[in-house]
Amino acid sequence: MPVLGLIFPPLNRGIPEEGIAMYGDRLQYVYTGLGVESMTPEGFNAVIARVPAAAEKLAAAGAEAIELTGTSLTFYQGEAFNQQLRKAVVDASGLPATTMSNGVIEGLKEVGAKRVAVATAYNDVVNERLRAFLIEHDLTPLVVTGMGLEAITAVDSVTQNDLLEFGTRVRESAPDADSLLLSCGGFRTLELLAPLEARTGVPVISSMPHGLWAGARLVGMSGAAPGYGTLLSRGA
Repeated sequence: MPVLGLIFPPLNRGIPEEGIAMYGDRLQYVYTGLGVESMTPEGFNAVIARVPAAAEKLAAAGAEAIELTGTSLTFYQGEAFNQQLRKAVVDASGLPATTMSNGVIEGLKEVGAKRVAVATAYNDVVNERLRAFLIEHDLTPLVVTGMGLEAITAVDSVTQNDLLEFGTRVRESAPDADSLLLSCGGFRTLELLAPLEARTGVPVISSMPHGLWAGARLVGMSGAAPGYGTLLSRGA
């Protein structure tokens, strides 16, 4: 069974339930956390130096590839820094690596996205960093609307119904969008992908499901998870 290592922003995050739902016993996880306390540039700056040690720990635990999760953690200083983080993981672990930001960009490209409606957990500062990151990847963010959350624990209070309604409103605010991005690895969105696509009429890409999709592909799996939206149902 392939083994995927996950570096989480929070210190004590366990195996993501979405990963279990998507891949069951076909993929094993080892994981560790960085101790991010706030989804702000200052909060991320405080933990970046811990990334190499986290990668070494996962390699020692048997990971065959590693994903640095946390969308905002990996996009907040732009694409060059995102790739520096990926390289830091590779150099420390000797393993293939990707980031959650890579996963969402790859997902958007796979569904042919050009004009994106973006719904996030973040404050305005982080939203503007995401806008710039998407533009770097030749995507046009028509709207970037956040919930204004900063404390990483605040995400836990957001319900799936909250996310369903929020995502729908953001898509409605950008009628010319050809895709919807839900950005925050702490959002539980897997079960919302198909309902949101039915409501909005466009493919939906989201941080944790499509980050895990990218990680699964890195260890030789197809990444397919049928029933969970356009992209994850491909190749099933």
